[in-house]
Amino acid sequence: MSSLIPEPEDLYLFHEGNLFRSYRMLGAHTGTWNGADGVRFTVWAPHAREVRVVGDFNNWDGSAHAMHRISTWGVWTLFIPEVSEGEYYKYEILTSQGTLIYKADPYGFWAELKPGTASRIYNLDGFEWSDGAWQEKKRTTPVYNAPMNIYEVHLGTWKKREDGSYYTYRELADELVSYVAEMGYTHIELMPLAEHPYDRSWGYQATGYYSVTSRFGTPKDFMYFVDCCHAAGIGVIMDWVPGHFVKDEHGLRQFDGEPLYEYRDEARAEKPEWGTLSFDFTKPEVVSFLISSALFWFDMYHIDGLRVDAVASLLYLNFGKPRELWVKNEHGGDENTEAIAFLKKLNHTVFSAYPDALMMAEDSSAWPLVTAPVHAGGLGFNYKWNMGWMNDMLKYMEMDPYFRGGNHQLLTFSFMYTHAENYVLPLSHDEVVHGKRSLLNKMPGDYWQKFANLRVLYGYMMSHPGKKLLFMGGEFGQFDEWKDLEDLDWEMLGYESHNSMHRYVKDLNHLYLAEPSLWELDHSPEGFSWIDPNDQKQSVTTFMRISKKPEDTLIIVNNFTPVYHERYRIGVPFSGEYVERFNSDAGEYGGSGKLNAGRLKTDGISWHYQQDSLHISLPPLSTVMFKPVRIMPPPAKPAAPKRGRGKADA
Repeated sequence: MSSLIPEPEDLYLFHEGNLFRSYRMLGAHTGTWNGADGVRFTVWAPHAREVRVVGDFNNWDGSAHAMHRISTWGVWTLFIPEVSEGEYYKYEILTSQGTLIYKADPYGFWAELKPGTASRIYNLDGFEWSDGAWQEKKRTTPVYNAPMNIYEVHLGTWKKREDGSYYTYRELADELVSYVAEMGYTHIELMPLAEHPYDRSWGYQATGYYSVTSRFGTPKDFMYFVDCCHAAGIGVIMDWVPGHFVKDEHGLRQFDGEPLYEYRDEARAEKPEWGTLSFDFTKPEVVSFLISSALFWFDMYHIDGLRVDAVASLLYLNFGKPRELWVKNEHGGDENTEAIAFLKKLNHTVFSAYPDALMMAEDSSAWPLVTAPVHAGGLGFNYKWNMGWMNDMLKYMEMDPYFRGGNHQLLTFSFMYTHAENYVLPLSHDEVVHGKRSLLNKMPGDYWQKFANLRVLYGYMMSHPGKKLLFMGGEFGQFDEWKDLEDLDWEMLGYESHNSMHRYVKDLNHLYLAEPSLWELDHSPEGFSWIDPNDQKQSVTTFMRISKKPEDTLIIVNNFTPVYHERYRIGVPFSGEYVERFNSDAGEYGGSGKLNAGRLKTDGISWHYQQDSLHISLPPLSTVMFKPVRIMPPPAKPAAPKRGRGKADA
């Protein structure tokens, strides 16, 4: 610690909204001052008359530890000798109204285990990282042209001990990381990470924007978890919530006795849909706080990306609000101009520091250019969740197959805009809670058909352009919806159908990793081509995913009805021979075993506007993929092009 008082330049930048590592100035930092070991405490509380530090070290009596106000805009600081790591503390604030309130540190690095609400002194320095090879791989392997298949996890309910207690970060580093790697996922997305008071908020209503939740261990335990992920080739994405915060008394709400982190105008501050408060993006100090929080997780914990929650609620002032709380911006519109400026500044800053970061927008709006660079007029994210695809596909899959033909556009519409943004296709926790039922239980039909429908849904997702995300439990067909206080129903793996689904997802994930056509040109129109989008009568789609090498092309046929087509003709781009690369109807996956054995030879008939075609066996409710193994010149005199309707010989 070079100085008891923060540097004037840092104070100036903080109050300008440009101190992007403000966690180095504010909060509790161990160090030495005038030969004494101790802790420097610094906090922003501009409306306070007095601020004192209370904790274990003074029996929660702050009379001897009054802080000094060091800036016109209300930064207070104090060095206390002989205070050690692990001790609990809060700020005792005398408000302008003369009342005393007690607040946890907004910049606290560690928090008291719930239901306690104090902050804890912690030195984040000293962890020995061993992820240099991983960081170099990220630098030299752009994610846009690489596979990305995300396993979304709620740490508190993935697995629990028999007595109902949590696994620790270090235990999860052993069990969860190896499971994710074995299953063929490339990234893990963690839900409850920033400290939060209520288990059932899932981490989305936070109090600690710099404090990894103490439910599962210490900050360095979490560093160990991330390091193990990277050693196993797994990236780590954190769900991060800059749009709103909880109203709990020890948190940010009226931090110094008056609205500080939130808007003073109640209509702008309130988020009634969640019972939370919106950050006030007009305050430069709030901007410094939030952007510093984002960089903090990259700096200190080596995470690989942030999934920014509820972006639509940031973009629009009146998102989810009753009419009586509606407000307008300075131009008379609904857009939150300060929040939009914040998002652009956030992304610009993160990518300036970490060019290979993942910044993902969970955005349900139709806002344009979400993943365009800021300098090109965009918001500056590099990925956006494709909520339209998710809603259309689940609506389609929940239908009785008899009605699917009349709703064929739900399958095909997403391809009209799939390259408008860099998309992630999400089947997330939001779709399997609050009475929505699990993915498996959404599927129509008898027991066999439910599993077959889920297999074709996953097959369609994996072959559709865009990166992938699946919430935990979906990989083995959890029958009950997610129970956010209990662990997953792992006992289901003892049943043949669920065990077969588990094997199916694992093989599908590894197929995805192995086939460059499924990710190499994900964000380029050249990576996808329809063969036949129009067979709505039979609810079949046929398309190809294209790589830089012709021999890596995959032909993907999806049958969304329980009808078996013994001889279904498809157009193919090359004459020659093809093999079945993957079939969701294989017996080991719980299917009926209607496969395409051996080499399939084209027969010189142009079909679906392709130069050649072949007959395939198309199982019920299936995804089947074919790959060329021998490419030959086209027929000398190809037949006249035909549009075709699939069952040519019917």
